[in-house]
Amino acid sequence: MNKIAVLVVDDSPSMRMLLVHVLQGDPRIEVIGTVNDGQGAIDFLEAGQPKPDVVLMDIHMPHLDGFEATRRIMETRPLPIVICTATADPRDIAVAFRSMEAGAVACVEKPTGIEDPDYERCSANLQQTIRLMAEVKVVRRWRRARAAVPRIAAAPQPQHPGRRLIGIGASTGGPPVLQTILAGLPRNFAAPLVIVQHISRGFLPGMVEWLNQTTDIGVRIASHGAVPEPGHAYIAPDDFHLSVSSSGRLLLTREEPESGLRPSVGRLFRSLAENLGSKAVGVLLTGMGRDGAAELKQMRAAGALTIAQDRESSVVHGMPGEAIALGAAEQVLPADRIAQALLNEINNKSHVAGGVEP
Repeated sequence: MNKIAVLVVDDSPSMRMLLVHVLQGDPRIEVIGTVNDGQGAIDFLEAGQPKPDVVLMDIHMPHLDGFEATRRIMETRPLPIVICTATADPRDIAVAFRSMEAGAVACVEKPTGIEDPDYERCSANLQQTIRLMAEVKVVRRWRRARAAVPRIAAAPQPQHPGRRLIGIGASTGGPPVLQTILAGLPRNFAAPLVIVQHISRGFLPGMVEWLNQTTDIGVRIASHGAVPEPGHAYIAPDDFHLSVSSSGRLLLTREEPESGLRPSVGRLFRSLAENLGSKAVGVLLTGMGRDGAAELKQMRAAGALTIAQDRESSVVHGMPGEAIALGAAEQVLPADRIAQALLNEINNKSHVAGGVEP
């Protein structure tokens, strides 16, 4: 089996050495080169051979930073780019998510020193991400064609705003799809959105900041007991399950992980099926594994509209693919058509009796 060829881009010599050590700890991965900034990465790719399968890209570097290097590479010679950054500053992470908007396929936490208690977890996550992203088919991003999802014009408010609640689950490859969906909804969208996104610890505040900068939907980290408002999105915080009560309030719990996951998409979807039934909508997006698939089927049986992302637009089709195989998805849609489907559903069916009430 051919090894996955990786180019490491980082301005710190000690970090480059650590990343090489971590990556080559997986016998399926081979580091074929290291450079100290984005221009070095472009020069390496222009030289031709050897060609990497994946580029592991830092953000803050001299001469040419990771965001600009990602944008230029995806416009000229696209290949999977994984952003690798520290999680200390939400503003830095927001730049990392802008890089995903420009075409990077994933964002991972930098491992710290071998003595750090999180070293093994970060290293395993980095290796797994590289293995997964090496299989991703990327496309050329045309110059300046950034987030080319048309905004839907603000629609007249339906007769009963807030009658429905939308639950969304996502994992690997999810943040850019969430951005695509939220950017396609108007500011006065007549339903709240409740989201579980599997993401490395510490990345969530930066992702929320990025989504608020690039969409008209108000995005915030969910808080216990809050009543979700139309036109706003609420994302599960790190290490808490998020669910919705029969009265429509958000509930955060530290109960045991489900299939090793906390937050769990399955926990959110199960609460929507049991407490809201036909008043809810479930959307399962790109991600590895099967979290949420069986519970999406439970939502469909309870009368909810259920949507799964299609294979072609998914970075990893595990979660939505499992849902489709189970017959859980009433609709299977590409990422750029989900916002319109949600708008159609809320505007057309918000008159249904009952609803999410505080």
